Amino acid sequence: MTNKSDYYLFRLLIPFCTAGIFLLHLTACTPMIKEVTAYPYTTIPGDALHTRIYTLKNGLTVYLSPDTDEPRIYTSIAVRAGSKNDPAETTGLAHYLEHMLFKGTDRVGSLDYAREHAEIEKIINLYEEYRSTDDPEQRAAIYRDIDSISNAAAQFAVPNEYDKILNSIGAQGTNAYTWVEQTVYLNDIPSNKLEQWLTIEAERFRNPVMRLFHTELETVYEEKNMTMDSDSRKIWDNLFAGLFKKHTYGTQTTIGKAEHLKNPSIRNVMNYYRSYYVPNNMALCMAGDFDPDTTIRMIDEKFSVLQPKEVPHFTPPVEEPISSPTVVRVKGPESEELVIGFRFAGADSHDADCLTLIDKVLFN
Repeated sequence: MTNKSDYYLFRLLIPFCTAGIFLLHLTACTPMIKEVTAYPYTTIPGDALHTRIYTLKNGLTVYLSPDTDEPRIYTSIAVRAGSKNDPAETTGLAHYLEHMLFKGTDRVGSLDYAREHAEIEKIINLYEEYRSTDDPEQRAAIYRDIDSISNAAAQFAVPNEYDKILNSIGAQGTNAYTWVEQTVYLNDIPSNKLEQWLTIEAERFRNPVMRLFHTELETVYEEKNMTMDSDSRKIWDNLFAGLFKKHTYGTQTTIGKAEHLKNPSIRNVMNYYRSYYVPNNMALCMAGDFDPDTTIRMIDEKFSVLQPKEVPHFTPPVEEPISSPTVVRVKGPESEELVIGFRFAGADSHDADCLTLIDKVLFN
């Protein structure tokens, strides 16, 4: 984060976890409701950044923090779903879906979507067949079919069209990340291109297409290889596994298991998207040079295309009490590193505020 507004928005996106770990920054507030415009909003008492918090009719939460220092707007779109929501049989799925949100829709990224869609449907079915087959020769034959049909589908794809469109309006820092509780999509845009950006992003989340899935899988698997070679990543994985014996925080990782990445399910990816990528489970956050009254009307107009639905409820398992310190040593070629973690009752507990203060003191 590069300025106060960016940092504040980041704080707003910190997850509200049920099972807590003292490694997350948590924030609490008592909102004040204001209805001076057609769109009622809440504010946080004493907030120097004057952030307005809206909830639209479709459930989309919107955070607007005006800042006219520069003619740009920092944006983030957050989905309240991460790797903790991955199916146990296809871990790494949330992160993989994040990658696919850069591949376009039925309207963006295709030369002939009807013909491309027909090939993609074949690929989806072949991956399910591949996952359910144990015979090495049959798997090899199915994979050859996947490779062949993927090449056929790629003839109708326009690679990187989403990125090119964003570049054309002067967007910078286009990126995304997935973590245990959230998946977040980032942009930094010129303030005079706000309406165009809203149009692009509303379309992006409307109907993403599993385009170029086969080749993107190689990119994700390379990321997996990098984590397997990282001592730091091994330390963090062991830390979470030690603190959470039952919760998915500790039983699975964001990048996923290698065997799951080698046996992906596009069907499961799409089911995840349909379950969690709904407006009542998302937040749009902006800080920068804009008029909030005009902006919230534009956001409502563009994002009303997204329809709300009930989101699956996550029930965390009950962990056994930790009665004594656990020490895990990870050996590797990198320099020494020490990480200490404490499990606590979660963001809804009184301890969260106390631990936030301790965090700031120790990290200063």
